[in-house]
Amino acid sequence: MSAYSCNNNKSNGYDMCEDTENEYTYEKLMKIREFLAERIHVGIICGSGLGSMGEAVRNSVCIEYKDIPSFPISTVQGHKGRLIFGYVSDVPVMCMQGRFHYYEGYPLSKCVMPVRLMKLLGVTHLIASNAAGGLNPSYKVGDIMLQKDHLNIMGFSGNNPLRGPNDGVTNLVRQLGMEDDVHEGVYTCMGGPNYETVAELRALKVLGVDAVGMSTVHEVTTAKHCGMKCFAFSLITNICSIDYENGEEATCEEVLDVGKSKETILKVLVENVVKFIGEHSNNE
Repeated sequence: MSAYSCNNNKSNGYDMCEDTENEYTYEKLMKIREFLAERIHVGIICGSGLGSMGEAVRNSVCIEYKDIPSFPISTVQGHKGRLIFGYVSDVPVMCMQGRFHYYEGYPLSKCVMPVRLMKLLGVTHLIASNAAGGLNPSYKVGDIMLQKDHLNIMGFSGNNPLRGPNDGVTNLVRQLGMEDDVHEGVYTCMGGPNYETVAELRALKVLGVDAVGMSTVHEVTTAKHCGMKCFAFSLITNICSIDYENGEEATCEEVLDVGKSKETILKVLVENVVKFIGEHSNNE
C-alpha cells in the first residue's frame, strides 16, 4: 500500500497538504488552552476502535476537534475526533477520542501536539492505548499488552519513557483477575499506512518486539519530555503472520470488531488505573 496522496488527505473540508500550521509555538498552544479553559489531572488517548473508553467519563463535556482553534482533524476510521472532559473515579480527565497519525500526512510535531496541550492543562499522567498486531506467539486476539518497553523505529530515541512505571498496574491487573489475558511486552511503532511485510515482521521479532502498531511511541516520548508519568497498553486486534504460506492481512473492520468486543474490560481497566493514579498521586 502506498502512502496517502494529497487528494486523499481531505476530511470535512480540511486539507492537510495546504496546512502550514505544522509548528506549534507556546503562544499558539496557550490560545488553545484558553479556549478549553480546564485544569486536568489525567490524559487518556483512545486507540483505533477503542473510543468506547470515553464512555467511562462521567459528567462529560464533548468538544469536536473541528471546533477548536488550530486543532488538527482525525481522518482515520474508528477515531471520532473529539475531546471529552469530565471525571473517572472522581479524578478530572481529558480523553482524546481520536489521535493523529504520521501516515495521515501529519508531521510528528503535530501528532504529539495534544500531549503538549495536556501538559498546559495540568495533566501529570498519560494513559495511551492502541490497537496492535501480536507478534509474540503466546498472544491471542483480544489480549491486552502492557508496554514495559518500546522500540522507536521512527526515531530510536535514547531516553525510553516506558521504563519501569508499570509495577502498580501489574498488581492492579492481578487484583482485577485479568492476568490470564494481560501480558507485559515490547511495542514498536511503524510509519504506516500499510501493514508490515513478512520480512519486516521477522526482523522485528529478532529485535525482541512483541506487538506492532502505528502510534503511541512518539506520544509517550513527548509526554516524558513534558515531565508526565506514562502508562501505555495495546489491545491485540490481530496476529501477525511470519509465514509466507499462511499469512492473512488484518483489516480495519477486524480491528474495530475486536475493540467493540472488549469494550467492558477496557473500561474497567482504564477506570481502575485512573482511580489508582488519583489515590497515589498525592504521595508522589
